[in-house]
Amino acid sequence: MSAESSTGAQPTPTDAQRTPTAAQPTPTDAQPTPNGGAVLVRIVGAFGAVLGYGCLAAFLYLISVQLYRWFREGDWTHFSVADALHFWLSRCCVKDGDTGRLAALVHWLDAPLDWTGLHKVLEILPASLALFALSILGNSIFIYCRDRRASFLTATAR
Repeated sequence: MSAESSTGAQPTPTDAQRTPTAAQPTPTDAQPTPNGGAVLVRIVGAFGAVLGYGCLAAFLYLISVQLYRWFREGDWTHFSVADALHFWLSRCCVKDGDTGRLAALVHWLDAPLDWTGLHKVLEILPASLALFALSILGNSIFIYCRDRRASFLTATAR
């Protein structure tokens, strides 16, 4: 008698005899781990989506406020990029008496001493137009990253 028959162990099949079953995944079934490029594309795409849809929501809100004031008072209220920056920075980041770069920017938006041409452009440019342009930019980044991610997935699936 052999040692296998005395212990009751079954002989193990050789590699030629093994067949993959549905319960046993093969190495080709495993999902690849995302590399650094795919992770970066996903992060940049999420940033683009937040920028795009956030600016679109702000654009719609600003247009709604302007339309409301126009219907109520009969005059169109102009919100420039300079006004919007001043309003946002004053509420968010800069308090009276602060010093620093953001405080200097707020003071420049109030009364520019240099770069007066840029200040004129920011005074003329409507904030709604800038928000709409930023929403298009963010949405373009989101769509580009979504397509790149899809190409990463099809390349790794091959």
